[in-house]
Amino acid sequence: MDSIIVTGNGELNGQIPIAGAKNACLTLMPATLLSEEPLTLTNAPRLSDIATLSALLESLGAEVTSLADGKVLAMSSHNLTSHLAHYDIVRKMRASILVLGPLLARTGQAVVSLPGGCAIGARPVDLHLKALEAMGAELELKDGYVHAQAKGGLKGGIVDFAFASVGATENALMAATLAKGTTVLNNAAREPEIVDLADCLRAMGAQIDGDGTSTITVQGVDRLGGATHQVVTDRIELGTYMLAPAFCGGEVELLGGRIDLLAAFCEKLDAAGISVSESDNGLKVARKNGRIHAVDVTTEPFPGFPTDLQAQMMALLCTAEGTSVLEEKIFENRFMHAPELMRMGAQIDVSGGTATVTGVEKLRGAPVMATDLRASVSLILAGLAAEGETRVGRVYHLDRGYEQVVRKLSGVGAHIERVKD
Repeated sequence: MDSIIVTGNGELNGQIPIAGAKNACLTLMPATLLSEEPLTLTNAPRLSDIATLSALLESLGAEVTSLADGKVLAMSSHNLTSHLAHYDIVRKMRASILVLGPLLARTGQAVVSLPGGCAIGARPVDLHLKALEAMGAELELKDGYVHAQAKGGLKGGIVDFAFASVGATENALMAATLAKGTTVLNNAAREPEIVDLADCLRAMGAQIDGDGTSTITVQGVDRLGGATHQVVTDRIELGTYMLAPAFCGGEVELLGGRIDLLAAFCEKLDAAGISVSESDNGLKVARKNGRIHAVDVTTEPFPGFPTDLQAQMMALLCTAEGTSVLEEKIFENRFMHAPELMRMGAQIDVSGGTATVTGVEKLRGAPVMATDLRASVSLILAGLAAEGETRVGRVYHLDRGYEQVVRKLSGVGAHIERVKD
């Protein structure tokens, strides 16, 4: 098992290239199951989650080839050999449930294990199942698997989501492209990854309107073709590295960054005393002057403040002037990084879904443990600005969502290395 050692060493300056979005790519990959023709994704991130989903698709008979040092995924599902998504693969990653809708729409049947992933809350799949039932699917939960059938194919229907679930919207959107008739998704998620998926599906021949709004309308077609599609910029990696100069000072340019992907996040950075400006190649970020200011943060579905940036923002606010209140409204168990930050001298009080952070002048390096993907990178960021050495253990979480962290941060002047325990 590996650890990452970080030593605080002052300002960061330079450029960091931002990869394609993990959450978008993991959604786009199952779209290959909808067509017999090839689907090629460019700007793909090189992550362990991508390898896991590739293995799942291959277990169903799809062909997945990694090209251009992993940045291009060439996929073909012309010869599917199975409709069973095994527990051994699905348990590793929640996004695996996204093969359910495409498999059912294309073949009329699917058996998919209930998924796993980071331990940050229950995250049930009931919204996925209710959406497919609204399109005529017959579903049964048995022995930890979803058994789904659509005799005669899926049919258009009205799907009313109880809340704006990203995964359920993605699953329903893919399934609806091949359903007979018109499907309307009400209270749909509005995230950029949804728009990116819709753009890809349209390139394959789907008829979709309203993506990016809370009502998406899909007119089913008989078949989808192939396409080549560029994965959208990873807004969570973008936001994470935008915080690096906020911790340490200096100025960092994020190549490929876009303010529209993180408008609510950028507003909070501005209130905290951090400058974000557009450049020819992306975004430039710098601390305006002196110590940052406390701000209150509430996580919300897009276009609100992303839950996937809450841990990183909490780490930053640990050294802010004043007291900040963070409310987590997406996942009920997402403050597991707080005790680790407290080992570094942070003053944090957690009560249910609310964390109160009283800023201290300086954090101290300490041995800490990553509890999930975003928590792991929050501890690395905190270590960049702490006195002394911080050793972050269990960084295998990190490999699921951030490529080449050590290279990217050391490239702007951070003292960081990955070591074997």
